[in-house]
Parts: sequence; structure tokens; C-alpha cells
Amino acid sequence: MSIFKKKLGHKKKDKHEGPTTGDAIHKLRDTEELLIKKQEYLESKVQKEITTAKQNATKNKRVALQALKRKKKYEQQLQQIDGTLSTLEFQREALESASTNTSVLQTMGLAAKSLKAAHQHMNVDSVHDMMDDIAEQQDLAREITEAISGGSLAFGNDVDEDDLLAELEELEQENLDEQLLDTGALPSVPTAALPSRAEAGRNKRDKERDDDFAELEAWAS
Repeated sequence: MSIFKKKLGHKKKDKHEGPTTGDAIHKLRDTEELLIKKQEYLESKVQKEITTAKQNATKNKRVALQALKRKKKYEQQLQQIDGTLSTLEFQREALESASTNTSVLQTMGLAAKSLKAAHQHMNVDSVHDMMDDIAEQQDLAREITEAISGGSLAFGNDVDEDDLLAELEELEQENLDEQLLDTGALPSVPTAALPSRAEAGRNKRDKERDDDFAELEAWAS
């Protein structure tokens, strides 16, 4: 066989490699479901043989013994299925873990490539130079603003201080007038002393007594 044919044969063999991780996990799940159904079937057979043995325990011992033998056989098959299910479950979990790890590694690799591509046209020196340029432009903008603000303030230096003092005196006079008006509007405080509680009680009793006398005189007349 020539070298060319060997290479073709090798490539053809690569196309028919084993199933992917996802296919293997799916196949394992299908097998587990099939075995679980068989387990349920065998458990029902065990219960049926137990019922047969109980019914014939006193009537027909031979039938009862045959039922118990079949029950033992089903129980052995159940044990074998339990062991197979444990192995399949271990393989499936291992494949799922490997598949997860592979996906994580692929994602991390893709992120690393993207980060490398993003930093391809950047370096620390260029970043520092750019930040220096930004700071320089900010300083220039601040100087321009201060120059403009200083110039506008210079136009207001010709204000007459006498006019300002006169305006201030007017404001002070208005403030004083408002205070006087507020003071004159307050109600006067009564100077007469209020009657004590005892005097108020005596006055009330005297009034009640006078009212009684007046009612008695009116009734007598």
C-alpha cells in the first residue's frame, strides 16, 4: 500500500471516531431508563411470587417452593441491575463533569483570545501618554476659563462705592421700618391681675345665692 493510500485510510478512520461526549451521555441515560423499567418489572414479579407462595404455603408446598425459587432468581437479577446502574451512573456523572470542564476551558480560552486582541494595539506607555495628554488639555481648558472669567470681572471694577453705600443704607432703613411695624402690631398685655381660683369660686357661689333669693321672692309674690 502506498503512503498516499495510508494517509487517506488514516483520514477516513478519523471521520468514524467514537461518539461525542454528548452522544455518550444521552446513550447512558437511555440505558439507565431501560434498566429502571426492567427493575420495576422484576419487582412486580417478586411480589407476585411472594403472593403465590403465601397462598400455597399450606395447600401445596411444592408450588410454594417453586414460587420462592423464582423469587430468588428475580432478586438476583435485581442485584445485578443495581450494580450495573451504579456503574452507568458513575460513568455518566464523569462524562458530564468532563463536558462541563471542557466548556469552561473553551470559554476561558475564548475570553483570553478576545482580551489579547483587545490589548493588541495598546500598551502601558501609550496609555500613560494618553492620560498625560488629557491632563494637559484639562489644564489648558481651566486656564482659558480663568482668563475669560478674570476679564469679565475686570469690566465691573468701575462701580461707584458711594452708590453702593447709599443702596445699603436704604436696605437697612427698610429693614428697620419692617421691624417697627411688626412691634406695633403686637397686642397689648393686660395690666390688671387675674382673679385667683378661690375668689372665682366665691363669686360663683354669691351669684347662685342671689339667683335663689330672686326665685324665692318671685314665688312669694
